[in-house]
Parts: sequence; structure tokens; C-alpha cells
Amino acid sequence: MRSLTERPPGRARTSYVAGPVATVALTALAPASWGTTYAVTTELLPPGHPMFAGLMRALPAGLLALSIIRVLPRGDWWWKAAVLGVLNIGAFFPLLFLAAERLPGGVAATLGAAQPLLVAALAIVVLRDRPKAWRLAWGVIGVVGVGFVVLGPGARLDVVGVLAGLGGTATMAGGVVLTKRWGRPPGVGPLTLAGWQLTVGGLLLLPLTLAFEGVPQRIDAGAVGGYLWLGSMGGLIAYTLWFRGIGRLPVGASAPLVLLSPLVAAVVGVVLGESLSPLQTLGFVLALAALLAAQFNSPNLSGRTARGRPAAERMREERMREEQMRGRQVR
Repeated sequence: MRSLTERPPGRARTSYVAGPVATVALTALAPASWGTTYAVTTELLPPGHPMFAGLMRALPAGLLALSIIRVLPRGDWWWKAAVLGVLNIGAFFPLLFLAAERLPGGVAATLGAAQPLLVAALAIVVLRDRPKAWRLAWGVIGVVGVGFVVLGPGARLDVVGVLAGLGGTATMAGGVVLTKRWGRPPGVGPLTLAGWQLTVGGLLLLPLTLAFEGVPQRIDAGAVGGYLWLGSMGGLIAYTLWFRGIGRLPVGASAPLVLLSPLVAAVVGVVLGESLSPLQTLGFVLALAALLAAQFNSPNLSGRTARGRPAAERMREERMREEQMRGRQVR
């Protein structure tokens, strides 16, 4: 079987768009589903139990994935899966739910929107990938746009909530960069990688939850539905699509997709009867523009590279080099 990260023979990489439209769209489903987290947490889940919420989102989904794939890590992937599981799940989930409980959704969403900037900074050190100035500029525009959409004049700042929001943003940014750096073992698909990390994160949260929070005294039908939604669409399905996208897209293209989370939250609010002011509408457009601009490798849309050569010529040269490399391997 071919690994999902393999490139079919003779297939040239896209030079003007960061990834195929289908890959971007499927990857975007993950942060779009995460945009429902704030509403589900505040409206359906028992208050005061962020660790339990993270546990219910991670461990059942992770164990379900392991029962399906029946594949365990090997070699150094034991500790790599543990590190990624802590960053992407074990630390991120409780910090996310804590921020959602202690901060207005707008403040928490704005803190999360800073993730692409943190990813860009970490990529310089870990991936040796220095982002272009135009990409950083769009990242700042994206944060400003989200702020316009979700921040209101009565937004309050809670120190613990702000620290939790920043901590969650930092841990997920680290998880994105390391996931891109390490990739996946040969023959291992994104469902397997998601299952490993959800299980690790859930096992980390299990003793902490029992020691510091315990189980909520009352879990009604609405809470059960909320946990099921967060563990399925917001957990196993979302992280499978997310890790698939990270493996196929440049980190500078995948990270800005998290801007969809607050935008989806705003759309949910409109569906529930809220309205957007002109400033919020402007912010929505700015954030969406930043998200879309990040999917391009170059701001020069004329189809020419920085050296003045047509992009098509560069694609042909890359294809010729790949064919020459394959020829040498055959010989």
C-alpha cells in the first residue's frame, strides 16, 4: 500500500498555490468544526470541568481509533507520539476549555488567531523556514480581522483565562511545527497518527482529571450530545483531516486555516439571531482574505518567479529533475 504522504510518480508540485483545492478544503473542515467548541462548552457542558471536557474529547476517540487501526508506534515514534500528544491534545485541550470558560468567546478566539504568527516564529528555528514579510503581514491582518469580528466594548480580561488562551495557542503551534518536521512513519496514515495522539493526551488527562476535578455531578442529555460532538467531529475526524493536511500543505498555508474557528463561531451566532455590525463585517472580510492569501506561495500573481522565469518553465525543470533522480535510483 502507498502511504498517504507519497507523491505519485511524475506528478509535479503546484508552484502557485500552496496545495490542491480539495486538500485545503478538507483540512479547513477541522478548524471549522473547532469553531463550535466555545458554543458547545458554554451552552451544553457542565461548568467548572475543563479537564473532564478535554478527557471526554480525547480518550474515547483515541481508543476507538486504536481499535480500528490496531497499529502501535515503533522505535522513536513512541516518544514522538507522546510529545505530539501532549502538545496537540493533553495540554491544549484543558487550556482551551479553561480559556473558553473564563473568557468571553471573542477574547479567547483572538488569542487563538495569533497561532499563525507563533507557527511562523517556530518554523524559523525548527524547520529553517523563514517566512516572507507579506505572509507575516497577512498574519497580523488576520488577527486584527478576528479582533474586529469578536471583540466587543465589554470584553473583560481574566488573567488566568488569558494565560490559558496563550498557553493553548503556543502548545498547538508547537504541535503543528513538530508534526510538519517529523511527518509520519512509512505506511502510517493520518487516522493512526490522530489515534496515537488522542490516546496519549487522554491518558495524560485521566489521572489529572480524577485528582483535581473529578466527574461532574450531573451530566444531562445536552452534555452527552456535546461530548459526542466534540469527540467525533471536533476530535477524531477533525484531527485526522488536520494531520493529513499538515502533511500535504506547507506550514505557512495550513496554520492560517485556524482563523476559520472564530469566523465559524461568528456565523453560528448570526444563525442563532445575532447580527454583525459594519466593523465586524469588515473584520470578517479581512480575516477571510488573510486566510485565502496564505494559500498562495507568492504575492506575485503574474505567473512569474522572482527570477523572471515563467512558473510553467520552473515546473518543467522540477519535473525533469525528479525524473533524472528516479533514473539514477533505477540504475
